[in-house]
Amino acid sequence: MRVDLFDFDLPEERIALRPAEPRDSAKMLVVRPGEGREDRTVRELPSLLESGDVLVFNDTKVIPAQLKGIRRRGEAVAQVEATLHMRVAPDRWLAFMRPGKRIAAGDRVHFGHDANSCFLGQLDATVIEKGEAGEALLGFDLSGPFLDEALHAVGHIPLPPYIASKRDDDERDRNDYQTIYAREEGAVAAPTAGLHFTPELFAALDAKGVERRFVTLHVGAGTFLPVKVDDTADHKMHAEIGSVSPETAEALNAAKARGGHIIAVGTTSLRLLESAAREDGTLGGWSGPTDIFITPGYRFKAADMLMTNFHLPRSTLFMLVSALCGLKTMRAAYAHAIENSYRFYSYGDASLLFKEENDGRALGIEQGIQ
Repeated sequence: MRVDLFDFDLPEERIALRPAEPRDSAKMLVVRPGEGREDRTVRELPSLLESGDVLVFNDTKVIPAQLKGIRRRGEAVAQVEATLHMRVAPDRWLAFMRPGKRIAAGDRVHFGHDANSCFLGQLDATVIEKGEAGEALLGFDLSGPFLDEALHAVGHIPLPPYIASKRDDDERDRNDYQTIYAREEGAVAAPTAGLHFTPELFAALDAKGVERRFVTLHVGAGTFLPVKVDDTADHKMHAEIGSVSPETAEALNAAKARGGHIIAVGTTSLRLLESAAREDGTLGGWSGPTDIFITPGYRFKAADMLMTNFHLPRSTLFMLVSALCGLKTMRAAYAHAIENSYRFYSYGDASLLFKEENDGRALGIEQGIQ
């Protein structure tokens, strides 16, 4: 499909730079394909679900994966930044380097330093491989928990580019950019739909009889990369590491068998469920990398509904929600959100999307989108 089908104009003032307070006071647009839209709030979620439904959360925990430092090559010194996006060994991470042209295989990079300051911390690495588009494989001098401790000491919370371009990260972001149920360290971006949940909202969901289950997908920085091709068939997704436990799979299968709905909280949860699902829609224990790319025409096997924030134009995530509800439906929903002052992106408002009855297979062409 043409990528420009997923483009739209978003006024800059609609981009949220801080989350709503309290978290569950954010607005939530309910979208039922063919049945219109409802303006609600996140704390009304229990009234929209049924006893026996199951919310599936991604319990990954964001690490301070944004690193600033200097590259030394003989007498030559250059300032560089690294955004870690996938751990491949106890001492090795794939990272996006900026500016990518300043590094080469064999370079030493000293993080926690800059060219004009004294020593701030100790986290040094060697560029083992230089890839395309500024990607590199970094081998750190520290390993395992020692490396983790150093990252917490010198790293920054990797705010999305559309926030980082407007302000620096601060101590508040270490709490704001983390779900209340985060426990498995490894993400470099938050599963942001989960940021809306509070203990009070969990209590209300419990009272309604809505279950909670957890999966883990370590979100990578690739989630922020723009789609630079003209056709979706030419876009390459970056892989992310995830797992679904056998116990969670069994619980979700049982819920569906008794007629309950599976609601993915966030596109990361949905992508992981769909990666783990069998053709008949059942789930088993699963772990590994996934680079699943969901566009209109995809047949959803596991998820019935999706709670998610509002996404970038031309992004893989807007393509995903268009696959779930139909492109025409989502273009209209986003136009409504913009007109009614919904807040967009990671710290923005939410949407609750019901799967299109034709199983998401409509490409939008029959709806007049060419």
